[in-house]
Amino acid sequence: MSEKIKVSIDPDLEDLIPGFLNNRRNDVTQIRAAVDSGDYPKIRLLGHSMKGAGGGYGFDPITDYGGEIEQAALRQDKVAIEASVRKLEDYLARVEPVFD
Repeated sequence: MSEKIKVSIDPDLEDLIPGFLNNRRNDVTQIRAAVDSGDYPKIRLLGHSMKGAGGGYGFDPITDYGGEIEQAALRQDKVAIEASVRKLEDYLARVEPVFD
């Protein structure tokens, strides 16, 4: 198994983090479905939302991947979207919030 990615998070956010990360996993599912149906506006919106939310919770890579997904959706670049979604999915599988 790949190495865990420990991320220091403000303890005040502890109750919100499990839901936030679960919502990002749901985003992955929605993006994959949107790729299959060619719904690039939906993909762009989901990427844009992630770009805006990730850093606010302390997960800068989610912001980065969201931005990549948003830009790839604007270009309708299915290959780039899928590559960014794989990176996001790997990050979500390995991230381990540490509340300190």
